[in-house]
Amino acid sequence: MAIKTANDNSMSNITALPSGVSAKSMILLATETASSSDAISFTSGIDSTYKEYIFKFYDIHPATDEAHLTFQTDTGTNTSYNQTLTSTFFEAYHDEDDSPAALGYNANHDLAQSTNFQRIGNGIGNGNDESGAGTLHLFSPSSSVFVKHFISNVHTYNEANLAVNCFCAGYFNTTTALTRVQFKMSSGNMDSGVIKLYGIS
Repeated sequence: MAIKTANDNSMSNITALPSGVSAKSMILLATETASSSDAISFTSGIDSTYKEYIFKFYDIHPATDEAHLTFQTDTGTNTSYNQTLTSTFFEAYHDEDDSPAALGYNANHDLAQSTNFQRIGNGIGNGNDESGAGTLHLFSPSSSVFVKHFISNVHTYNEANLAVNCFCAGYFNTTTALTRVQFKMSSGNMDSGVIKLYGIS
């Protein structure tokens, strides 16, 4: 079989993929911008249309030093944001002066059948140049059969001049469809930042 090649100017002319090849697309569904916000809530767009939803965080900046980025979900038109979840949390960190540096599980940040907000970004500084960025994946939120899994990876510029890479994963222990997601800081307002919601086709 001959190998087909494409030069830089011809990619836009492709109208169909070869047999057996599929492509996924990220469909932007919503953009929320924080401005001294108590919370950022996504109350529409999360339904059975997609099997995977991705939230992307850009320059999340807290009003309070060392605040943590957290999230929770809810069902239907409810606004309690208190779904039961179980999670794991580990992180890698490295200081500007090359010490300390470590990678490890953090049992203080996981949850076990809890209705609390889950921490996904750790200790973000509130200095003018400090912020956090990353992603959160939510899988099959409309399933009426399975629990709802999530995975997040958020990097923060810590208040102690640390680069902190936070990894969190878990599941919401419900077979009821999740329709709403809320993000907030563990303390104080979200001073600024952008959160985008994508559906994966």
